[in-house]
Amino acid sequence: MATLTVTVTAPRRAWLTDLPVLLVAVVWGASYLAAKGIITDTTVLAVLVLRFAVVLPALAVAGWTALRGLSVAQWRGAGLLGLILSGIFLLETYGVVHTSATNAGLIISLTMIFTPLAEAAVTRTRPSRTFLAAAALSVAGVVLLTQSGGITAPSAGDLLMLLAALARTVHVLAMARIRSVRGAEALPLTTVQLGAAVVVFALLCAAPGAGATPWEAAAAFGPGQWAGLVFLSVFCTLFAFFVQMWAVHRTSPSRVSLLLGTEPLWAAAAGIAIGGERLGPLGLLGAVFVLAGTAWGRRATA
Repeated sequence: MATLTVTVTAPRRAWLTDLPVLLVAVVWGASYLAAKGIITDTTVLAVLVLRFAVVLPALAVAGWTALRGLSVAQWRGAGLLGLILSGIFLLETYGVVHTSATNAGLIISLTMIFTPLAEAAVTRTRPSRTFLAAAALSVAGVVLLTQSGGITAPSAGDLLMLLAALARTVHVLAMARIRSVRGAEALPLTTVQLGAAVVVFALLCAAPGAGATPWEAAAAFGPGQWAGLVFLSVFCTLFAFFVQMWAVHRTSPSRVSLLLGTEPLWAAAAGIAIGGERLGPLGLLGAVFVLAGTAWGRRATA
């Protein structure tokens, strides 16, 4: 009887943990379409300031004690990571303005391929043939994805998303190699990074010809734009962060990573089902290649 109880309840407990993490992947996938609905070329910086300024107070209050416990070196390391993070968000946000939500979500998933390749280059180790084959499949998928409308040069948005994937790789490597932040707790580290990024966005906003100010953008928002901003701030940032912190203590990091790795699938689903985007035969084949290649590569490095 006891054995039966364990066998039945363990999967239920696992799913109670998996479900919120999977929901994070869903909202992250939907974030590209949400961003397209509220951002234009002239409001990128303003929306970035608003998005993160909304959640920073909550993060600061939740992690106030840990923030006060950070050393000067940890503040400096987290601030440097925040500068890299600001570059990632700038590339992603400008990129999604100039490409489809589907393309954005699929191209950014190449981070899962770029990161092991970069680690191999830094450590001077040769990736396995299986991983190299997965990487080649993913790259071929991106090429097909960006040519879904015919043989043309990739759009500016596609190239920006590709740069964003590379920037994400730099961020991951920097987190692993900056000694001062290795022992820091996730909450204060994230708070300092987002704070540094907001400072960068605010300074860029103040530059001449930078576009709308946060106040002008906020004043022009209708109910739909405010709903999109709340979704990006509360669900894609605050909710996602706390779910990850909660989940890593209740399941394995590998399981969390596997579930979050479904983000590009949800990005494509949102873009096609809700955004009415169309890929065409080449684009659909490319999407399949990207999803298969990144999943294969993730298993090869597990």
